[in-house]
Amino acid sequence: MKMGVGGHVSISTIFVFVFFSILLSSTQAAIKPDGNDFHVGFYRKTCPRAEEIVADVVLRAMSRDPGIAAGLIRLLFHDCFVNGCDASILLDSTPSGAPVEKESPANGGTLRGLEVIDEIKAQVEQECPGVVSCADILAFASRDAALLSGLSNHRVPAGRRDGLSSRAADTLGNLPSPSSYINDIAGVFATKGLSLEEMVILTGAHSIGVSHCSSFDYRLYNFSSTQRTDPDLDMLHASYLSAKCPRPESLLGKVKGDGAVNFDHLSPHRLDNAFYVHLLQGKALLQSDQAMANDPKTSRIVHRMAFHPISWSRLFAKAMIRLGSVDVLTGTEGEIRKNCRSVN
Repeated sequence: MKMGVGGHVSISTIFVFVFFSILLSSTQAAIKPDGNDFHVGFYRKTCPRAEEIVADVVLRAMSRDPGIAAGLIRLLFHDCFVNGCDASILLDSTPSGAPVEKESPANGGTLRGLEVIDEIKAQVEQECPGVVSCADILAFASRDAALLSGLSNHRVPAGRRDGLSSRAADTLGNLPSPSSYINDIAGVFATKGLSLEEMVILTGAHSIGVSHCSSFDYRLYNFSSTQRTDPDLDMLHASYLSAKCPRPESLLGKVKGDGAVNFDHLSPHRLDNAFYVHLLQGKALLQSDQAMANDPKTSRIVHRMAFHPISWSRLFAKAMIRLGSVDVLTGTEGEIRKNCRSVN
């Protein structure tokens, strides 16, 4: 699953290189309801230009590189899926000295959009020092990235506080791999308070961004002991992907290295329901994505999203709001960081 980065990395690797070990019986996260400490328009009086500043910086960043949208959305997923939406993914270090989330196998060297968050934070601090959290900045930025990529406009609640810790080890069991089974992935979403339908809807983020060849080339060359190529993969599309991703051990593969392939080669920067159409055509890059079209628990949802683009757009926005509300810190919890990369 990718939740793609355009250009060089994918929201796809939201679920890459991670050992999956979470059980459905695990403690379920809490989705924060709107209230006095968490609501739309939270900064209306304390920093009225906060969301405007975020939108301006994201717009400029995407005008330079449209692929940054997928990177920002991926940052939100990676943050919220590991101990809640507390901006812990942004920390370079903590007082404990232990490896932080961005250094984990799931994140190391692949995160994009961090410099955009840095720029937003610097401008917001000039406008309203010590008021706007990094966690809220990330929520606003991912919303604006989705909006500028084609999603309908929507308001997101704010009032999140920034976490004080970040541990690479905490990514284990919270980010399933691209080859995870549907039940396993659904189990992860369930522990975040997100439904099976929301899992399918949020995976539609894979309509933008890229996946690296190493995340799916086994489907082309080494799928199983009896089948070289994944039979669920469209044959013509498999040939196209083979040209993009030669065998890693071949001379051409060694020259090209671990290349990146757009999830949608026709409209790689437009966030829409094309992802589901590709699933029905057998053109998904990731095995875990393709499985959603074949599994009876999710295939009905895939078909519905493929034929109802407006409905998907609306539901995706609602699911993103719920994702951004997972285990948030509010009130006097956590802190408001001065720099998103370090605790105060």
